[in-house]
Amino acid sequence: MTTDQSLISLFTNASLLVQLVMLLLLAASVVSWTLIFQRWQLFGVARRNVSEFENTFWSGIELNKLYHQFAEQKGEIGGSGEIFLAGFKEFVRLRKQSAQPAAVMEGTQRTMRLALAREVERLETHLPFLATVGSVSPYIGLFGTVWGIMNSFRALGAVQQATLSMVAPGISEALVATAMGLFAAIPAVVAYNRYSNSLQGLTNRYEAFFEEFTSILHRQAYAQPQSAASANYRHSQDDSHE
Repeated sequence: MTTDQSLISLFTNASLLVQLVMLLLLAASVVSWTLIFQRWQLFGVARRNVSEFENTFWSGIELNKLYHQFAEQKGEIGGSGEIFLAGFKEFVRLRKQSAQPAAVMEGTQRTMRLALAREVERLETHLPFLATVGSVSPYIGLFGTVWGIMNSFRALGAVQQATLSMVAPGISEALVATAMGLFAAIPAVVAYNRYSNSLQGLTNRYEAFFEEFTSILHRQAYAQPQSAASANYRHSQDDSHE
């Protein structure tokens, strides 16, 4: 009998409750691994997008040109790019409607904060599920273990003479439940910790860009009044150090 057949045999001979525990842990493990690979791809794309956008942004390109360059990719560039598109669009719109720099900046910052919150929420989606699987799975497996051992000892009470061969199958199936709980929990915990760190790093970069871009728009808002339609918004690499 091979190892796989032994595991199948332990599952089929287990009590109904232990079988349900095993199936639940197997489903949690499959979903966790699916989310782990999805989040791995998502965070990889997010890091690449923020680096590419910020390199372009700080190259000295005019903000008008930068906006039109990335406007068609709205919803796809993510991160700092989405913050820029939302903020610059609102900034230009408010400057056409109001000559009050304070009102312009207040509305622009509010729009950028919403864009930043959406980006962070998009990245942290499903991370709570990984945390839940990592924290709960060992206890679910332990519940199956306890139940399986209880059934084994209950069966022993019904016979006159107990042998190890009578106890071993029940204990084995019970320990398989514990092993499955750990198998589901360990990858989920590792992935959650790694992606939480990645999320914090990206959030810091988004917030840093938010502050730097706000400073640039603040100088534009309080500059000599000019027609927003004909305004040629510029910035330079030195802006981030002023």
